[in-house]
Amino acid sequence: MRRLFPVTDQTVPSPSGEGGGDEGPGAVLQADREWSLGELAAAYAYPEPTAGGRPVPWLRGNMVSTLDGAAQHDGKSQPISNATDMRIFGTLRALADVVIVGAETVRQEGYRPARARAEFQPAREAAGQAQAPAIAVVTASLDLDFALPLFTSPVVPTLILTGAAAAPDRLAAAEKSGARVVIAGDGMGVDPVRAVQALGELGHTRLLTEGGPRLLGQMVAAGVLDELCLTVAPMLTAGDAQRIAGGPSVPVPQRFALVSLLEEEGFLFSRYQRT
Repeated sequence: MRRLFPVTDQTVPSPSGEGGGDEGPGAVLQADREWSLGELAAAYAYPEPTAGGRPVPWLRGNMVSTLDGAAQHDGKSQPISNATDMRIFGTLRALADVVIVGAETVRQEGYRPARARAEFQPAREAAGQAQAPAIAVVTASLDLDFALPLFTSPVVPTLILTGAAAAPDRLAAAEKSGARVVIAGDGMGVDPVRAVQALGELGHTRLLTEGGPRLLGQMVAAGVLDELCLTVAPMLTAGDAQRIAGGPSVPVPQRFALVSLLEEEGFLFSRYQRT
């Protein structure tokens, strides 16, 4: 992997030509290598937004897209990912307090609990975090299989984000499985603004959403997304796959600024933040 932006001494060729002369092979020797998990964690470290000296939630999204805009192939993201994308996926999870995911993505992707990874435990302990991030499932209907390990055997209890009008029998089933129900809406659905606020009140300030596209679109429309980590896969799929964010368009396009761009084998790993 190599860093393309911001430009550093690991991005440009060595002035001395070490590794192959003035054409630039020295840059490959310096930068085109596998990064350690510690380096990835530093590259994707959360900023520390505060209000009155108190931490406030920071919501980042992590998605993958093909060159022609497909967020999935045959309903799943795995076919358009690669090993490095999955290492970054794992690193982003390891940095987060909670991972927010839509119910449809849980059903399609076969979500499992986040694992406690030994290599990240010292940093999580120093930051006052639990052994692993909690998974927070956004659902209006609670049409979920509560016998899945995501609910019955997580390291940290799974959260259910739903509305106040959710069916009482489904709420009871969720709580019986060991999940913690968090009300974040007055009707059946979830209000993204209230969801972020509710998670912050539980002490979760490092928020990560992995979609799916409908959930990310709702967060974009509500104006709560602070950052997007987007992997661009060097693939074309055609077809009618979803984009990374779906739903109604916003009245005025929201502007984000590029803060980091990494590359490996044609895959681009970008990081954008709200301007």
